[in-house]
Amino acid sequence: MNYIELSLEIDPEYVEILIAELAEIDYESFVETDEGVNAYIEAPRFDQVALHEVIAKYEEQTAIAFSVKTLEKENWNKEWESNYETIEVEDKVRVRASFHEPDPSFPYELLINPKMSFGTGHHETTRLVMSEQLSLPHEGADLMDVGSGTGILGILGKKLGAETVLAFDIEEWAVENAKENVALNNVSEGFEVFLGTIGDVGERKGFDGILANINRNILLQEMESYSKRLKAGGWMVISGFYRADAPGLIALGEQLGLKLLRTNYRNDWAAVSFMKL
Repeated sequence: MNYIELSLEIDPEYVEILIAELAEIDYESFVETDEGVNAYIEAPRFDQVALHEVIAKYEEQTAIAFSVKTLEKENWNKEWESNYETIEVEDKVRVRASFHEPDPSFPYELLINPKMSFGTGHHETTRLVMSEQLSLPHEGADLMDVGSGTGILGILGKKLGAETVLAFDIEEWAVENAKENVALNNVSEGFEVFLGTIGDVGERKGFDGILANINRNILLQEMESYSKRLKAGGWMVISGFYRADAPGLIALGEQLGLKLLRTNYRNDWAAVSFMKL
């Protein structure tokens, strides 16, 4: 299958906002460049009208130049590799692809091969959640990873000592990619990845930790379902939303019996950690 590469030249202050907007119209991966950002989408899902609507929202605020070209799948992989850089989180976690050399100086090294999947560690919210995970108890824990993408958060959870991880996503390519990455990191035991939503989890409860890096609207709809599946004393980290959205989500969490532990920000993005009372 071919892919569409959208190259945007834009002020750096608008890069993260445009990434969020493009993700809403099915763009799946992003590579930040010196000029702005490159975004990728499967060719059959490319909608020129939707793209122009996104551009129109911001072109009065800042100069935007863009171009579109088609990439064959093998060229996509070459493009990814030429732009994919390692990620470091608090000098403890290093995220790399198989074509990078390992670095034993990091306590936790995650191998995430570049595929058409959001959540390689390059996005602000993924880094925020990983940073939160480093300060939360994982040893022997049962975790749930909502909208798991590449599986990166659950994989870190296992490396931090989690006993089990239940991960799910609504995109088939993401589920396949997560399973590949789980195997690459040798954390398959106790790690389940399936295609579906929180509604497909059934009556399973008693999770020690929940990771939900999605978006504001889904969180508003589903946080109650997450809370019901979290055991007393368990923790939950949510992200995928802007700093301005944090107060409303914190208020909802408190209504659901969750105690605010921390808020964490990176540029204009936010992550919030709760504990269930």
